[in-house]
Amino acid sequence: MTTPAVSSRDLPHPLRDEVRLEGVLHALADPMRLRIVRELATASGELSCSHFELPVTKSTTTHHFRVLRESGVIRQVYRGTAKMNGLRRDDLEALFPGLLDALLEAATRQAARLAD
Repeated sequence: MTTPAVSSRDLPHPLRDEVRLEGVLHALADPMRLRIVRELATASGELSCSHFELPVTKSTTTHHFRVLRESGVIRQVYRGTAKMNGLRRDDLEALFPGLLDALLEAATRQAARLAD
C-alpha cells in the first residue's frame, strides 16, 4: 500500500516493497523522465522542480515528476514552497541491484553517440 498523505502537502509514494520493475522501466522509458533522473543522479542532493529546464509545458513537467514518484524512482517532498526531488537510489538498488547504474551508463553512452 502506498504511503498515505498526512496533509495536503504530503505526496504519496509507494513503499519499497510496492515498487515494480515494469513501473520503473516504464517511467525511465520516456526521454524527459530519463533526463530528469540523469540530472538527479549527478546532483549532490535534492533538486527543486524549478531547477529543471525541460522543453515541455509546466503541466507536462508535473506529469513526468508524478510518474517518476508513483513508480518509486524519485521521492518528492515540500521544503517551504519548493517541491524537492531526490532519486530513491537505495530503494532501487536493494530491489534491482545494478539496474539504475546500468541504465544511467547506457543513457550516457547513447547521449554521447547521438551527439556525434
